[in-house]
Amino acid sequence: MRATDIIVHKRDGHELSAEELQFFIQGYTAGDIPDYQAAAWAMAVYWRGMTPRETAWLTQAMAFSGQTLDIHDVAPFVVDKHSSGGVGDKTSLVVGPLVASLGIPVGKMSGRGLSFSGGTLDKLESIPGWRAGLTLDAFKRQLADIGMVIAGQTHDLAPADGKLYALRDVTGTVPALPLIASSIMSKKIASGADAIVLDVKTGSGAFMKTLADAEALASLMVQIGQELGRHMSAVISDMSQPLGRAVGNALEVKEAIATLHGAGPADFTDLVLTVSAEMVRLADAGYGREAGGERARLEAALHSGAAWQKFREFVSAQGGDVATVDDPSRLAQAAIVAPCMAPTAGYVAAINTEEVGLTVVDLGGGRAKKGDSIDPAVGLIFAARLGDWVEAGQPLALVHAQTTAALTAAQERLVAAIHIQAEPVSAPPLVHKIIRG
Repeated sequence: MRATDIIVHKRDGHELSAEELQFFIQGYTAGDIPDYQAAAWAMAVYWRGMTPRETAWLTQAMAFSGQTLDIHDVAPFVVDKHSSGGVGDKTSLVVGPLVASLGIPVGKMSGRGLSFSGGTLDKLESIPGWRAGLTLDAFKRQLADIGMVIAGQTHDLAPADGKLYALRDVTGTVPALPLIASSIMSKKIASGADAIVLDVKTGSGAFMKTLADAEALASLMVQIGQELGRHMSAVISDMSQPLGRAVGNALEVKEAIATLHGAGPADFTDLVLTVSAEMVRLADAGYGREAGGERARLEAALHSGAAWQKFREFVSAQGGDVATVDDPSRLAQAAIVAPCMAPTAGYVAAINTEEVGLTVVDLGGGRAKKGDSIDPAVGLIFAARLGDWVEAGQPLALVHAQTTAALTAAQERLVAAIHIQAEPVSAPPLVHKIIRG
C-alpha cells in the first residue's frame, strides 16, 4: 500500500477503506508520510468529501493513533459532553457536577480557548490552585473517587488529531466537514466515554454560522459515534448572543457558581438542564433503566445543593481553593468596571457575538494566538438581550477592564457589534433541535 495511491483514490472521489485510512493515519503520525502528502490528501477530502462510514473509519484510526483511556475498571458506564465552542459557554462547569451528583460518572477532557471562543480549562484555572494536567492514572482515580473529572487532553491521546489539525490550519482545509467531525470525535472516542452528548452551536458566535451547517455537523458526529458503538445525542443550541450574561473567565465561573445555587440566568440554566437531561437519558439506556423524568431529577439535584457539593469536591480534588468558590468575591477582579451605553433608543435586534468574544480577547481575556497569556479578571456582563428595549444612555453591558485605554476600545467595539432598531424583534429559540441516535 502506498500513500500516493490513497491520495489518488480520494482525489478521484472513491470511498477509502478502513485499511487505507489506518495505513495513512499511522504513517503520518509516525512521520513516514510527509506533510506535503498529508496536505494533498486533506485537500482531496475537502473537495471530494467522505461517506459517514468512511468518516467513522477515519475517526477510529485517529482515536487509536496513540494511547486510549480504558476507564471501565473504575466506572462501568461513563458519559461525556462536547461543545463546538461559543461565547459565554460555561456549560461544562455546571453540567458535570449536576449529572455526577445523580451517581452517573462524568469523565471529560477539555481544551483551551482560541480566538473568540472561550475554553473550559481557562475558566476553571481562574480558581486559585486548580490544575488541568492530570496523568491518566490520576484521571481514573478521581473518576472512581468522586465520579467527575475535567482535565486537559494529554499528548498521548489521539496524537494524529493534533498533528493533522496543525496541518489543516495552514493548508486551508479546516472547514472540511469530515475532518472537523473526525477531529472532535477521535478525542472523545480515545477518552473512553460510553455516551457522548454534543452541544453544537449555531449563530454569529459559533463556528457553524448557519443552522443547516450545524445540523450537518451534528448528524455526522452522531453517525460516527453510533458506528463506533457509542450512545449519542446532539443538541443544536443558539449562539446568536452570548450564553447567560457573563463573558470572561472569572466572571463565567461566578455565573456558574450562581447557577449551581439555583440563581443563574434563565437561558443558561435551561441549556444546562437540556444537555444534562440528554446525558442522563443516555446513561439510563446504558444501564438498562427505563428513561423518563430526567429533567425533574436534575432540577431536584440543583435545588437540593447536591450539584453544588459535587462541584466543591471536584474543585478540591484538582487542587482548587474551595474557599474561593465558597466566596466568589475572592476571584480575580478587574481594576475598572464601567458601562457601555446604548447610543440610541430602540430594540436590540442583532448582536455580532463573534465580535463580543473578540472584544474580550482584546481586553486580555482570550488568546489571539496559541500560547498567549490570559487575564482571568477581565470580561463583560451583558445587561441587554436580543429583543429587549433600551433607552439611549442605558447600559448594554458592564466592561471589566484593567486600563482606561482597554475600556474605551471595548466600549467602541461593543457599540459597533450591537444593532439597535425601532422595530421590535423576537429572540431565536435557545435550542433549535435535538438529534438522537
